[in-house]
Order: sequence, then C-alpha cells, then structure tokens
Amino acid sequence: MVERQEQAAPDAVMTRIGQAVMLCHAGDREEARHRLLGLWAELGEDGDPLHRCTLAHYMADAQDDPCDELAWDLRALTAAEELTDDRLARHEGALAVRALYPSLHLNLAADYVRLGRTDAARTHLRRARRSADALGEDSYGDGVRAGISRLELRLGEGGAADGGWGPPRQRP
Repeated sequence: MVERQEQAAPDAVMTRIGQAVMLCHAGDREEARHRLLGLWAELGEDGDPLHRCTLAHYMADAQDDPCDELAWDLRALTAAEELTDDRLARHEGALAVRALYPSLHLNLAADYVRLGRTDAARTHLRRARRSADALGEDSYGDGVRAGISRLELRLGEGGAADGGWGPPRQRP
C-alpha cells in the first residue's frame, strides 16, 4: 500500500504540470506561468528532481523574455543533474537520464542564440551533439537530432543575430 501511495504523488504532480502545459499550448501563457510558479513554490528547490526538471523545462517555454527562458532552462539542467535512472524508471514512459541532456543542451543553445551569445550557444550545441548518442531511434530522438542539425547549420552560417529564430523545443 505504501508503494502505491508513493507512485500517486509523482503522477499527480506530473498531471498538474501537463495541465499547465496544455494551457500554454492553447495560448494562455500567463495562466500557465501562474500555475507552474505555484507548483514550483510547492516543490521547493529541494523537491523531486524529475518534477523540478520537467516543470522548469516547460516553464521556460512559457516565458516571454529570453533571459527568463534561459534562467528556467538552466534550472532544468541543474535538476537533471540530480536525477537518477532509478527515479526516472518510476515514471511511466520516462527516458534514461542520459537521453534528457541532448534536449536540455539544445534548448540552452537556442536560448543563447536568441540572446546573441554565440560562443555560449556553440558550447551547449557541442554538448547536445556529444550526448545525442543516448537518444532512441524514435520521433523524440529524431526531433532532437534534427533541432541540433538545424542549429549547427544556422551557427555555421555566421551566427544567429536573428533573435526570433530557434529550433522547436524538445521535451525531456
């Protein structure tokens, strides 16, 4: 019975994150931010790293300011560094920890491109490429690899002064 209760809490949090993400995708970014911030306050900085990683990743998507987006993506990476494969295994459909890093670094690279920080973008893009071998041969892996390739091409063309450009964000 205890094991069942432990499983219910993570599912409930992930469900609440998913509901906020649906709001964001439907165009209600303000309400999505409000809900995610409330959940972030509940989780705390020492909360479950899977919840913090997932929430921070999606909170980045809900930002209007590229600096805020970067801050949330950095929080997602920090939380991912605390994750274990064992913790991920308790969440249905979760990837291995190593498979999160290509997407997280790709998102950071795109953030830095938007901020005109090409050197930092290239650093995270290299990290995304180096970690891409952890991706599966599925639509998620294909999407992340395609995003990496697009950003590599873009940066190879002399940088990305176009602040509005960026690859589609990939979800951990």
